Amino acid sequence: MPVALEIVSPERLLLSRDVDMVVVPGTDGDLGILPGHAMLVTSLRGGLVDIYEGNRVTDRFFVTGGFAEVTESRCSVLADEIIRQADIDVSEAQAKLLEAKAAFDAADVHDADAYREASDKLISAQAMVDSATV
Repeated sequence: MPVALEIVSPERLLLSRDVDMVVVPGTDGDLGILPGHAMLVTSLRGGLVDIYEGNRVTDRFFVTGGFAEVTESRCSVLADEIIRQADIDVSEAQAKLLEAKAAFDAADVHDADAYREASDKLISAQAMVDSATV
């Protein structure tokens, strides 16, 4: 029994197919979604979405954040931004990391929302660089 997976970006539906398992980068850790999984909604951190067919990863996507909604038979990934891992440009990712570090260093620690946003962008940018070299 497969899991019906949908990956959606703000622009379009990127993927809709049955898979054996999907692993998403939840904010509290990676989540492996198999058929029969408990229902949940989780926010996503920057990281890789791994799609399994059989015992091997068949596709990998990098997400900057978003949400995943899981039922017993379906997983919907609603990504803020998404790119195939193979399409990550390492130099562009490193430039984004430098930009995110500068923004984080300049963030006002007394403005909790601005500081959290800068922190999230820094974590996502570092994850993108790390993902490009996996």
